[in-house]
Amino acid sequence: QVQLVQSGGGLVQPGGSLSLSCAASGSFFRINNMGWYRQTPGNQRELVAAITRGGGTNYADSVKGRFTVSRDNAKDTVYLQMSSLKPEDTAVYYCNANVRSTAYNPYGSDYWGQGTQVTVSS
Repeated sequence: QVQLVQSGGGLVQPGGSLSLSCAASGSFFRINNMGWYRQTPGNQRELVAAITRGGGTNYADSVKGRFTVSRDNAKDTVYLQMSSLKPEDTAVYYCNANVRSTAYNPYGSDYWGQGTQVTVSS
Protein backbone atom coordinates (compact mmCIF):
# COMPACT_ATOMS: atom_id res chain seq x y z
CA GLN A 1 0.00 0.00 0.00
CA VAL A 2 1.29 3.43 -0.98
CA GLN A 3 0.46 6.61 0.88
CA LEU A 4 1.12 10.19 -0.14
CA VAL A 5 1.13 12.63 2.76
CA GLN A 6 1.02 16.34 2.01
CA SER A 7 2.13 19.23 4.17
CA GLY A 8 2.22 22.99 3.80
CA GLY A 9 -0.32 25.36 2.33
CA GLY A 10 -2.61 27.74 4.16
CA LEU A 11 -3.55 31.39 3.85
CA VAL A 12 -1.32 33.98 2.20
CA GLN A 13 -1.72 37.50 0.89
CA PRO A 14 -1.51 38.24 -2.83
CA GLY A 15 2.12 38.44 -3.91
CA GLY A 16 3.21 36.12 -1.13
CA SER A 17 4.82 32.71 -1.18
CA LEU A 18 3.93 29.25 0.06
CA SER A 19 5.48 25.84 -0.24
CA LEU A 20 3.97 22.38 -0.37
CA SER A 21 5.57 19.01 0.10
CA CYS A 22 4.36 15.47 -0.45
CA ALA A 23 6.12 12.36 0.81
CA ALA A 24 5.41 8.84 -0.39
CA SER A 25 5.59 5.88 1.96
CA GLY A 26 4.84 2.18 1.80
CA SER A 27 6.16 -0.75 -0.13
CA PHE A 28 7.07 -0.10 -3.76
CA PHE A 29 9.91 -0.36 -6.23
CA ARG A 30 10.21 3.16 -7.63
CA ILE A 31 8.29 6.33 -8.38
CA ASN A 32 7.99 7.52 -11.95
CA ASN A 33 6.46 10.96 -12.53
CA MET A 34 5.29 13.12 -9.64
CA GLY A 35 3.25 16.25 -9.77
CA TRP A 36 0.77 18.71 -8.38
CA TYR A 37 -2.83 19.33 -9.38
CA ARG A 38 -5.41 21.76 -8.08
CA GLN A 39 -9.16 21.91 -7.97
CA THR A 40 -11.73 24.60 -7.27
CA PRO A 41 -15.42 24.00 -6.52
CA GLY A 42 -17.36 22.99 -9.60
CA ASN A 43 -14.26 22.53 -11.72
CA GLN A 44 -12.15 19.61 -12.80
CA ARG A 45 -8.80 18.92 -11.26
CA GLU A 46 -6.09 20.55 -13.37
CA LEU A 47 -2.39 19.96 -13.71
CA VAL A 48 -0.22 22.60 -12.06
CA ALA A 49 3.26 21.11 -12.45
CA ALA A 50 4.85 17.74 -13.05
CA ILE A 51 8.35 16.36 -12.77
CA THR A 52 9.92 13.20 -14.12
CA ARG A 53 12.26 11.02 -12.14
CA GLY A 54 15.13 12.55 -14.08
CA GLY A 55 14.07 16.09 -13.23
CA GLY A 56 12.26 17.13 -16.39
CA THR A 57 9.45 19.56 -15.60
CA ASN A 58 6.17 20.68 -17.10
CA TYR A 59 4.05 23.62 -15.91
CA ALA A 60 0.60 24.99 -16.57
CA ASP A 61 0.87 28.27 -18.47
CA SER A 62 -0.85 30.08 -15.61
CA VAL A 63 1.95 29.29 -13.14
CA LYS A 64 5.05 29.44 -15.34
CA GLY A 65 7.69 31.68 -13.84
CA ARG A 66 5.96 31.73 -10.46
CA PHE A 67 5.88 28.09 -9.30
CA THR A 68 8.76 25.64 -9.08
CA VAL A 69 8.38 21.88 -8.76
CA SER A 70 11.23 19.74 -7.48
CA ARG A 71 11.75 16.30 -6.02
CA ASP A 72 14.11 14.32 -3.86
CA ASN A 73 14.23 10.76 -5.15
CA ALA A 74 16.08 9.52 -2.08
CA LYS A 75 13.21 10.75 0.11
CA ASP A 76 10.42 9.93 -2.37
CA THR A 77 9.21 13.48 -1.93
CA VAL A 78 7.95 16.15 -4.30
CA TYR A 79 7.84 19.86 -3.53
CA LEU A 80 6.03 22.87 -4.94
CA GLN A 81 7.39 26.32 -4.26
CA MET A 82 4.79 28.96 -5.08
CA SER A 83 5.62 32.65 -5.31
CA SER A 84 3.88 35.80 -6.56
CA LEU A 85 0.63 34.14 -5.59
CA LYS A 86 -2.63 35.47 -7.00
CA PRO A 87 -6.20 35.09 -5.75
CA GLU A 88 -6.89 32.84 -8.72
CA ASP A 89 -4.34 30.36 -7.33
CA THR A 90 -6.79 29.65 -4.52
CA ALA A 91 -7.68 25.95 -4.67
CA VAL A 92 -7.21 22.59 -3.04
CA TYR A 93 -3.85 21.26 -4.15
CA TYR A 94 -3.24 17.54 -4.59
CA CYS A 95 0.01 15.74 -5.17
CA ASN A 96 0.15 12.81 -7.53
CA ALA A 97 2.66 10.04 -8.03
CA ASN A 98 2.93 7.24 -10.54
CA VAL A 99 4.33 4.36 -8.52
CA ARG A 100 5.88 1.14 -9.75
CA SER A 101 5.09 -1.72 -7.40
CA THR A 102 7.78 -3.99 -8.86
CA ALA A 103 10.67 -3.78 -11.28
CA TYR A 104 8.68 -5.87 -13.77
CA ASN A 105 5.91 -3.29 -14.27
CA PRO A 106 7.28 -0.13 -15.86
CA TYR A 107 3.97 1.75 -16.01
CA GLY A 108 2.95 1.95 -12.37
CA SER A 109 -0.28 3.10 -10.76
CA ASP A 110 -1.41 6.59 -9.82
CA TYR A 111 -1.78 7.65 -6.20
CA TRP A 112 -3.06 10.90 -4.71
CA GLY A 113 -2.35 12.91 -1.60
CA GLN A 114 -5.10 14.00 0.78
CA GLY A 115 -5.32 17.55 -0.56
CA THR A 116 -4.26 20.86 0.96
CA GLN A 117 -6.14 24.14 0.88
CA VAL A 118 -4.25 27.15 -0.46
CA THR A 119 -6.05 30.46 -0.08
CA VAL A 120 -4.70 33.68 -1.53
CA SER A 121 -6.56 36.63 -0.09
CA SER A 122 -5.98 40.00 1.49
